[in-house]
Amino acid sequence: MRHSLSNHRADLGTIAKWAMFSRGLEPAFPQAVQKQVGALKGPALENHDSIRDLTALLWCSIDNDDSRDLDQLTAIDPLDKGQVRVYVAIADVDALVKKGSPIDAHARTNTTSVYTSALVFPMLPERLCTDLTSLNPDEDRMALVNDMVFSGDGILMTSSIYRAKVRNKAKLAYDAVSAWIEGEGELPEPAQRVKGMNTQLRLQDELAQKLRVLRRAEGSLEFETFQPKALFEGDRITDIRQQVQNRARQLIEEFMIVTNGCTARFLAAHGQASLRRVVHSPERWMRIVQVALEYGTSLPHEPDGKALEVFLAEQHKKDPLRFPDLSLVIVKLMGSGQYVVEQSHSAQIGHFGLAVRDYMHSTAPNRRFPDLITLRLIKAVLAGIEPPYSITELADLAAHCTTQEDAAQKVERQVRKSEAALLLHGFIGQQFEGVITGAGEKGTWVRIFHPPAEGRLTGIYDRLRIGQTVKVRLISTSVERGFIDFALAH
Repeated sequence: MRHSLSNHRADLGTIAKWAMFSRGLEPAFPQAVQKQVGALKGPALENHDSIRDLTALLWCSIDNDDSRDLDQLTAIDPLDKGQVRVYVAIADVDALVKKGSPIDAHARTNTTSVYTSALVFPMLPERLCTDLTSLNPDEDRMALVNDMVFSGDGILMTSSIYRAKVRNKAKLAYDAVSAWIEGEGELPEPAQRVKGMNTQLRLQDELAQKLRVLRRAEGSLEFETFQPKALFEGDRITDIRQQVQNRARQLIEEFMIVTNGCTARFLAAHGQASLRRVVHSPERWMRIVQVALEYGTSLPHEPDGKALEVFLAEQHKKDPLRFPDLSLVIVKLMGSGQYVVEQSHSAQIGHFGLAVRDYMHSTAPNRRFPDLITLRLIKAVLAGIEPPYSITELADLAAHCTTQEDAAQKVERQVRKSEAALLLHGFIGQQFEGVITGAGEKGTWVRIFHPPAEGRLTGIYDRLRIGQTVKVRLISTSVERGFIDFALAH
């Protein structure tokens, strides 16, 4: 591929399409899907006695600045004695995308939306995921609502699930909401237009922070993984910045974790099998113990989430600069998550990293196929009909979704590497400060701080250790392969 001087987006788009194709993912929608989308008249709006009208609630969405596929809304009501009622609305994608339809078949193939800087490969056609099934502002939409009551301490007391009609009052973005919560910015303009939205956001943030404390007390692991995001001016890549965890992201994360738990328990209580998201207790726990020893900490010889959380919290406080790299090492040793079928009478495996026993993916049916499966399972329970999937079918889908999600992550990682190689291409010969992120038989790896990018150190270095800061010189880049090579600067 010859790289144009100005259209980096086109070059990265070509790389992204090839990465999709080579990983067994479909980068384009088949004709049958386009035909079905073209026949849709508008969003689904059903009227039934069992469907509640919750359009008057002060719903808002909080997502990335550029997100257009809005899967969930949140709202909160203060009750007596410090209690609060939280509503989480999930887009009823199944109202328009029926099982076995062409749109469903394509979604089932890829199982997830794939996000790259140059191109987004949505699981559902854009007319659906950014319009007809998206919980867009000032539009009535069908949703599945998780209705939860919490004590003043943040303890979940009751929860129920039902179908409802909802209306998003304010489309908000993480960074702007977080800046306002932290006192570093104005209340975002869409929230200013809605009377009482400031109180909504304060109450939601307060509860989310209580939930976070409780989860960490149970041994939930606090990671800060390396998540670089490319910035463009027009079609030229101009910078890469690390995406920071902030209060608004924490708010949505906590609400989604608790919603996923309620969903899992709802299906189990009704004797239904479900597709769970699990991370087993790490098989390579002793390797994690060795890593902790290198930092001067002794962990128990049996997997212990609470002990690992204390170690990670101490390291984050002591050395925030290197913490993303320690996080990455631990995440790799824990092993990736996978989808499994759990039946109401079987022992729960749980999610080791989140310190929760009941966990599934249910809050993003526009973006993830397992969430759409869960949505259909819940609607079947609510309607009192047979589940839409057999145990055998669920087991096949669990394995397939795990494989495809892994493939999607590899595509996103591959394009991020090409972004960094493209940005750094004009800096060959220059020096950078960085930190060693990997050292082994396959070579030595370094992450430079500005821009945040990882590459390989040429040569053999016996004395370099993970976490050591170094000065390096950029030798070469390969945009197609996403390779960046450095040498130690003397």
